[in-house]
Amino acid sequence: MNNEGATGITTVILLVSFLLIGATTASVLTGNSNNISEQDLEEMVDNIVDEISTYIQIKDVMGKFYFTGGEPQIQKIAVLIKPLFSIDMNVSEIMIKLCNGEQIKMLYYGGQAEFFHSNSLFEHPIWDNNRDNNFNFIVTLDKDRSLVNYNTINENTDMAYITIKLSEDFTMTKGDTMTITYFLSKGATRTITVEAPLPTKQIVTLG
Repeated sequence: MNNEGATGITTVILLVSFLLIGATTASVLTGNSNNISEQDLEEMVDNIVDEISTYIQIKDVMGKFYFTGGEPQIQKIAVLIKPLFSIDMNVSEIMIKLCNGEQIKMLYYGGQAEFFHSNSLFEHPIWDNNRDNNFNFIVTLDKDRSLVNYNTINENTDMAYITIKLSEDFTMTKGDTMTITYFLSKGATRTITVEAPLPTKQIVTLG
């Protein structure tokens, strides 16, 4: 059997396994809690399927408000990603689409991936290299330096924040929503929706 066939069978087995785990979890939750809605369960299953089909887990989404006169605006978004499987993924082939309901912007890899080190996430020097049409990576874990040196995510332990710097005409204020769609070289597309919360603090989690 060739490698593609073996990989395909392995993927199907994993897909079925994850769906069964998801169904079991949903069943347990339904039996023990009246607070879990059908919509919540559908979202849980959808998230499992999305992770399997795109090979990417979204572990964290953070934003930073800037209070520079007028209404506070989110100007920076950081999305922590982690591969679901150990698989070679060339990040230079990733495209990101931003949509705020009125405008669409496409972002492409800017060629920069640097370790977190002791820098603050939103004050890392790499943000200076971000433009309106690109994104870069702040790397939190990359044991073999594949992302830093070769633009490749290859282990399921690799983790990095995608840095998205919003232009002045594309910032988010309280209550604004935005969809972020990832077009990957392997796997399907992945879309998440983020919403700007009440700016009670400068750095916030985007749900």
